[in-house]
Amino acid sequence: MRRSKKWMAALGAAALVMSAMSGCAGSTSTQTAGSTQETKGTQDSKKTASGETSAAAEETKNVNDDGTVNNPEKVAVDANKLVMWSLFSGGDGGFMSKMIEDYNGASPAKQVQSIMLVWADYYTKLQTAVAADKGPDIGVSHASSLPQLVEDGVVQPITPYLNELGIDLSQHYSQASIDAVTFDGEVYAVPLDTHAEIMYFNKNILEQAGVALNGSGGVDINSADDFYAVCEKIKSVIPADGSVISLTSNGDDPYRLWWASYFQMGGTPIVSDDGKKVTLDKEKAVKAAEFVKGLYDKGYIKEGIDDHQKFFQSGKAGICIGGTWAVGAFEQTDNLNFIPVPFPKLFDTDNCWADSHTFILPTKKARNEADSRAAVEFMVSASMKGGLTWAGSGQIPACKEVLASEEYKALPYRSSYMSEVEKAILPAKVSTFNGMKKGMIDSLDTIWTGKGDAKSGIDTLYDELESNLP
Repeated sequence: MRRSKKWMAALGAAALVMSAMSGCAGSTSTQTAGSTQETKGTQDSKKTASGETSAAAEETKNVNDDGTVNNPEKVAVDANKLVMWSLFSGGDGGFMSKMIEDYNGASPAKQVQSIMLVWADYYTKLQTAVAADKGPDIGVSHASSLPQLVEDGVVQPITPYLNELGIDLSQHYSQASIDAVTFDGEVYAVPLDTHAEIMYFNKNILEQAGVALNGSGGVDINSADDFYAVCEKIKSVIPADGSVISLTSNGDDPYRLWWASYFQMGGTPIVSDDGKKVTLDKEKAVKAAEFVKGLYDKGYIKEGIDDHQKFFQSGKAGICIGGTWAVGAFEQTDNLNFIPVPFPKLFDTDNCWADSHTFILPTKKARNEADSRAAVEFMVSASMKGGLTWAGSGQIPACKEVLASEEYKALPYRSSYMSEVEKAILPAKVSTFNGMKKGMIDSLDTIWTGKGDAKSGIDTLYDELESNLP
């Protein structure tokens, strides 16, 4: 029943997309991320003083300040190029633009035009556009989202095109990466990276606080008590408008911290491998939630941080708990003297949160076979040849040749957290995980914001998990 409701909702959303596509008129042009994205105006009916209505053309802003677009269907596209929808709107967006620019400059069979969507809207818009046969030629998916996209028919297998191009993924990627994109013997995506939650320190603040670096240039933290001790030293020098730790009080990042803490405490998998049974250890889940909530209660995290990456870039935080994708942005930040380190061992085992990006071939009846093959050719080239550029963002490339290259090894910082690939705990490969994740985050947010205690929050989280079982 839940799946039927989801599909009906998708069809309804698709109808809205089709309606939006048919109601556009007029255009303005805005330069973003090295390409021209065109926003189309809409006609708005306004009432006059006498109550009569008159049609008035009113342009709506489609391109946001960060280059993302609210309505990808309103972007003018080049019919001679493959259209790619991207979700890279953080510090990694510029690196993806450079990869596409380099690819287009090499005279490929078909060039690529990238449209960058708002991250929070990406999957919904992708699913509804594909349902309306208005989707892109190339897309991006997290490995954790791929099972649902495959089950719902949003993506199609790329095995035939890999064979035509003579590409054997086993020669270039780890078996774990290949397994993550393979379903019923068919490959559905090209692996791009592993991205993990790590820890960043402001070296200037560490020096003020008297926290010494170890011989590897990192910080010695091997337990929660070690971490508290470092936080207390930083707290003694942080100004009133600063924060010991830069972290939001809702959303993905405190959830990822909880995830790492739970599994470091020896927590069992969240759900069974077949996705049919909740296997969460509620006792450890509560303890992990209490640990994270304790960081707020101890005053280590300033209230009201809505963008923890930017807050750390301002130089007002001693620590940032965030993703590997921030490395490239931090490197380009003036006067930010920072070091990234692997997520530390705080409890019994040395685990962390991670996911992977992959390139996908969205289902599209209007795309011919030559274009599908050209799309897969781009995916392979971007991952293999563009992998070193992508590593500049801070992500850990999936391609083995890139990881083994001297150019990659010469990049600063990256080798210090490559171990996260082995430490990471990824979610079960089940199609219902995205629904489960949303429910988990919503439940955990009530704990961080003080709307409920850890036990009640985890009870709600458990119920949310069960409600998403097939």
